Amino acid sequence: MTDFANFTPNHFQWQLRDRIGVIRLDRPDRKNPLTFESYAELRDTFRALAHAEDVDVVVFTSNGGNFCSGGDVHDIIGPLVEMDMKGLLAFTRMTGDLIKAMIGCSRPVIAAVEGVCVGAGAILAMASDIRLATPDTRAAFLFTRVGLAGCDMGACAMLPRIIGQGRAAELLYTGRAMRAEEGERWGFWNALHSAETLEEEAMALAARLAAGPTFAHGITKTQLNQEWNMGLEQAIEAEAQAQAICMQTRDFERAYHAFVAREQPVFEGN
Repeated sequence: MTDFANFTPNHFQWQLRDRIGVIRLDRPDRKNPLTFESYAELRDTFRALAHAEDVDVVVFTSNGGNFCSGGDVHDIIGPLVEMDMKGLLAFTRMTGDLIKAMIGCSRPVIAAVEGVCVGAGAILAMASDIRLATPDTRAAFLFTRVGLAGCDMGACAMLPRIIGQGRAAELLYTGRAMRAEEGERWGFWNALHSAETLEEEAMALAARLAAGPTFAHGITKTQLNQEWNMGLEQAIEAEAQAQAICMQTRDFERAYHAFVAREQPVFEGN
């Protein structure tokens, strides 16, 4: 799928506003838990976004005052208790594939997080490129509180890179809630906004990114993620090649001519 203008998902809400895709989980009465179906549909959507022709940025936002309460106790956790190892591994690989798809979609993903953001919901925020929250947001990687390891959906790889090894270890061992001011101080949240202005601020940031050199943004996202596994010399060479590719774009040329004319460049993503 390359055209998202008429996309109508079955298990979450989708809107397309000025080349910004807006996702909301659609069970506000239950604080937006995930189900087997919503996991799979989100995975498939982010995979398709890698080829989207009409989406430049994604905003993953809250619904009904909450972001996501994790996996649904009745629709997911109950059935998991009855599964054999083959079924369990298929499920955990599927949830991991959602995170891989978010990372690989080549579009900046902004999480606008209000209220509850726990379990898999905290992972969705973690996997986003930029995270905004409210002063009352509580995020918790609470897997140990249900008898599971903290190493879920890439948490042990990604969370230490965001907030540091010791802080990540504490959150993943204890499952305690990370207060919003802690999260901002530690670098998990990029900024805190009031609940009344959170989505407005997220959309304003998304619009700023969508108005930028979107092809180059995709390169930036790729390098941010691929360079985790590179040594410094390899990373510098990879960035040299990536930047040479961007220097062949029309947006680079447009920026030069705008600078010479003392005008603001108008980027078109090519």
